[in-house]
Formats: sequence, structure tokens, C-alpha cells
Amino acid sequence: MSKNNISTSGFSLAKRQELIGDDYYEIKQFNDLTIAVLCDGVGSAEAGALAAKKVTQHIITNFKNIPKTWSIEKAIKTFISSINQILYAQSIQDYERPELVTTVTVAVIKGNRLYGANVGDSRIYLFRDNSLTQLSHDHNEEGMDNVLTDAIGIDNEVEIFYFENNIHKNDKVLLCSDGLYSLMSEDTLCRNLENGAYHIVKKASSLVEDNLPDDTSAVVLEINQTDEIQKMKDLKLLIPEKLKRGDEIDGYKLTLSLIQNDRTWVCEKNSKEYVIKFAPYEALENEDILDLYTKEVWNAKRLKAGFFPKSVVPKNRTARYYIMKKLEGITLKQYLKKRTLSIEDSITLAKTLLSMSQYLLKFNLVHGDIKPENIIVMRRDGKNIFKVIDFGSITEVFSIINKAGTASYLAPERFQESSINEKTEVYSIGVTLYESLTNKFPYGEIEPFQNPSFKNIKLPQKYNSNIPDWLESIILRSTCADEKLRYSNYSFMKFELDNPNKVEPFFNKNTPLLERDPLKFYKYGFYFLLILNFVLLIRSS
Repeated sequence: MSKNNISTSGFSLAKRQELIGDDYYEIKQFNDLTIAVLCDGVGSAEAGALAAKKVTQHIITNFKNIPKTWSIEKAIKTFISSINQILYAQSIQDYERPELVTTVTVAVIKGNRLYGANVGDSRIYLFRDNSLTQLSHDHNEEGMDNVLTDAIGIDNEVEIFYFENNIHKNDKVLLCSDGLYSLMSEDTLCRNLENGAYHIVKKASSLVEDNLPDDTSAVVLEINQTDEIQKMKDLKLLIPEKLKRGDEIDGYKLTLSLIQNDRTWVCEKNSKEYVIKFAPYEALENEDILDLYTKEVWNAKRLKAGFFPKSVVPKNRTARYYIMKKLEGITLKQYLKKRTLSIEDSITLAKTLLSMSQYLLKFNLVHGDIKPENIIVMRRDGKNIFKVIDFGSITEVFSIINKAGTASYLAPERFQESSINEKTEVYSIGVTLYESLTNKFPYGEIEPFQNPSFKNIKLPQKYNSNIPDWLESIILRSTCADEKLRYSNYSFMKFELDNPNKVEPFFNKNTPLLERDPLKFYKYGFYFLLILNFVLLIRSS
């Protein structure tokens, strides 16, 4: 689940007048996963506080690099067991008895699923519909709440209580030490959960006049929105292995395959033509492919703007596909095989791509693969207009794991594992603009897996003398290999396109002086020759 869908808070107070307690907690969010760990170091042990910190950090750190093939359950149980063995062995070595001892609670949210585990008597509650339910299990001696039957570090083996539950919008997950629930009834917890961890711990402290008998800690995870992508992924839908002309899916009849892999087709329904795109067949077995396709469908469904073809996801579909409006036009790549864009059309194209990029940024997204193949040229009212396709490449801004993009349009820093951001998208827009006006690439065509050089860029006016100086400067700034000199954001580039009279000349660092300023070149040349002639005259005399 996106971290934007979950609000988190945590707070801890030491008992009585002590400055530091034995409790320790941490909350982390990585991509689509949220993890919270809360530990209550056993006060009777010499190193309970250290154990609480070590356990928390061990679990959080290992979750950053969880193997893809592992389930969440396996990860939680493995990490708890491994740190238990580590602490037990260290205790025997350092103290000759268990002293690195702590309870632990772990809550992981991925998609619309809560995964949890605990050892000891720290608890996990789920608050839903004004009702609080304890999901964890207290490891205490029956009738003796203060005596633990199990905890981290007591023995080489540990009993882990594990559970899973679906989560809903407005659910709240509470992790807390016994210092909290021993002071507050479930009704009191319910009434104070709304305001987060700080409020609930301070409320507990106020009940004993700020003289807490035990360290008291709480972590609250609030579900603001459920994960729509996960909902779509969980649907039980067919994925056809092979598709052919004449096949009919939910009333959509396939008429023409658009892509070589036969997953995107022109189709007909009720005498109207559409484009239908199916999930790759490999998505049945490969969860990563299914994740990517589901995100594509989700973006196609929610991104409603004139830059994109209208898309719908039929409610009663029986297979994994979505429907797009069929655009009457050709790709910009096909268009450029016959002619380059006019100056007016190139400006329209650049503004369209920048406006599209600004729109995506509102969703914290970038297109990721801006290039002529993903742009459709259409005629409207006697003018060319442009539509952007390929929802499959759209990804989160600042993503470093996504490999979206095509080599010739990738900014130099993308070859060094840089994140996708506004500057890298500006570069792709600049290359597309350069190609649209010249049918060339600023640094030559780049093959996949090639280690490219970005040393020499040819001025676009060399290929197209119709390009005005101000537009050439915009193209050169947007395609500059040095990201520090490139436009820092979409707005800056769009402002200069809207205000040609305010565009200052731009040259790359390695542009020869003759190209940057011919007058200055010849002026320096004149003085150089003058001095040279003077020196030769002196020597000859």
C-alpha cells in the first residue's frame, strides 16, 4: 500500500522520573510496504533496553532487503528467530545467563493486508467500527500477568505468535507496551486513539499524575485509504494464453493486432471501435509482471486528461484487460519518416508534453518513456494535435528501481542509476523535440546496454535552419548532459516556450567559441594575428 494511504505516529515515555526507558520502537515505509516494530525491554534484565533497540533495528534493517521470493510471514518469523538466537548467544557469552531480554511486536502492512507477530506481552490491537480487538497473544503465566512465559533472548528457541487480517479504510492498528494497556481500559483506548500515539501516551500519563509506574509506548497506523491497486490485483480474472482475430471477450470482438506480442488489439462492440489491452500471459506465474500490469490498469483508469486516450475498466469483465478509445492518427515516429515537424507544431508538442508531465506530477508520477513512438499525431480543425500513450511506463517520481525508458531518450544520469525526476523527464522531452525538428538525436542513437558518451552535441540549426535561435537555446538547455545546467523543472521550460523574448542564449560547455559567438571569435582572431605579425616583424628586424 502506498505510504500516502497510511498515517503513522509513535511516542514513548519513561517511567516515573527516569530520563530513558527500556522501550524502543521504529516505523518505516518502503515503496508499498509499511512496517512498525515496538519492543519493551525487560526491566529485570541488565540489558533489556539494549535488547529492545537491537531487535527493532535488526527487523527493520532486514525488511529493507527482504528476498523477493519470501512471503511476509517467512520474513517476520525468520528475522525474529535470528535476532533471538543472536541475543541469547551474546547473553551467555557476556553474562553467562539471559540478560538481553525484550518483548517484541511487529506489524507489516502490504496491499490491503495486515501481517503481525509478537513474543511476550506487548500487544497489537485493531480498531474498527468503534470497536477494539486484540490481535496479539500475551505470553504470560496464567494468573500471573507480570511473569513472561516467552520473550526474545530467554532461550535459543522462541515461540512466535503470528496472524494475518485484511484491513479497511479508517482502520487503526495500535502497537503498545504493557505500560499503556495496564493503565487504560479498552474503552479509554478507543476514545483516545483518534488523536494518535502522542495523545494516547500523554493521556495514560495524566491518569497517574505523570508518575508512570512503567515505561509506556504506543505506535498508531491509521489507514486513510485502501489500496485500489491491490483490490484490482486480487480479482479472480482470466488471462487468455493466445488471442486471434475473431475472438470475442465480454462482447468485444478482436479485429486487428496492434503489437507483435498480440496483447493489444483493435476491437469492435456495438459497431464502435476501441483498443483493448490484455495482461501478459506470464502474469499468471510472475507476480512482478502482474504488479506492473495492475498499476498500468489503475493509471489508465484514474488519469483523466486530454493528453491521454480515454480509458475504462469494465466493471463486469471476465478477463484482465482494459479498454481505450481508438485514436485516429499515426505515431510521431511514423510521421517523422516522411517529414519533420514545423516550428509551430514542435512548440505545440513541447507544451503538450510539459503540460502532461505537470499533470502527472500532481499524482507524484512521471511518464518514464517519452519518445515519438508513444505520441500520436492527430488532425483537429486543420491543425496537428498530440496525444500521449503507454500507461505501462508511468511510474512514481524519484523511483530508482523502475527501469522505464528507451536508451536514446534517457538522461545521462539515468545510466548511472539516478532516480526518474523532472530533470530526466525534461531531457526526454528535449530529445523528442530535437528529433522532431531534425530527424536526428542530439548525441547520436544509443543502443540498449550501450555505455554512451555525451561529449559532443550538434546544434539543431545545422540540420534545420528554420529553427529560431530562442527555440534552439531551449532545446540545448533541455538536452544538456550536465544536469546542473538543464531546466530544473517543467515550469521553467514551459515559461520560456511561452516567452521567447526572455530566452537567453544557451551553449554547452564544449561548444566551440566560433559557434557560441562568431563575432567574438573573429575579434580574438584579429588581435591574435595582429600580435603575431608584430612579433614576426620584430624578429625580422
